[in-house]
Amino acid sequence: MLDILVLYYSRHGATAELARQVARGVDGVAGCRARLRTVPALGGTATAPEGAAFATHDDLAECAGLVLGSPVRFGNMAAALMAFFDGTSSLWLTGVLAGKPAGAFASGSTQHGGQETTPLGMLLPLLHHGMLLVGLPFTEPALSETAAGGTPYGASRVVPQGERRELAQAERALAQALGARVATAAKKLAPAPE
Repeated sequence: MLDILVLYYSRHGATAELARQVARGVDGVAGCRARLRTVPALGGTATAPEGAAFATHDDLAECAGLVLGSPVRFGNMAAALMAFFDGTSSLWLTGVLAGKPAGAFASGSTQHGGQETTPLGMLLPLLHHGMLLVGLPFTEPALSETAAGGTPYGASRVVPQGERRELAQAERALAQALGARVATAAKKLAPAPE
């Protein structure tokens, strides 16, 4: 069984909800399972939110693929997620992530607040680690039909400030498609059993 790490930071739960849909996409690929992890808020408690566990470097080293998610912060990933990656130089030195597939997803409060730049920015440290990038092609019908979130650079969603709403059908479909695409790539890239 190949573990695909779905690693995210979520302050109010919108990104966590998207992460669960990415995990569903991973789990829908035979031979793959999602390992859902989060990172602590900067200066936050040492207790993970209910239903989540904090990521470790071992989670990264052991995964066959990675899907990284963040709320949009001025067009960038959240500082808590970047701080986690800032501490991965030991993994970079060993090259343990090189050649593994990776994708990104984001959640924001405005349609034009960084739904495209945030996933692109999240992919930069993954490129430095030598990961192989997986996006969402326009062969995914929901990408052309969505009036909510979704980009070729990764799944996304829009939840206006102060609102709570369910994922739009296109947002859900694209998040699951991203998880399935990373898992499928990981299967194709996995070494043959000895």
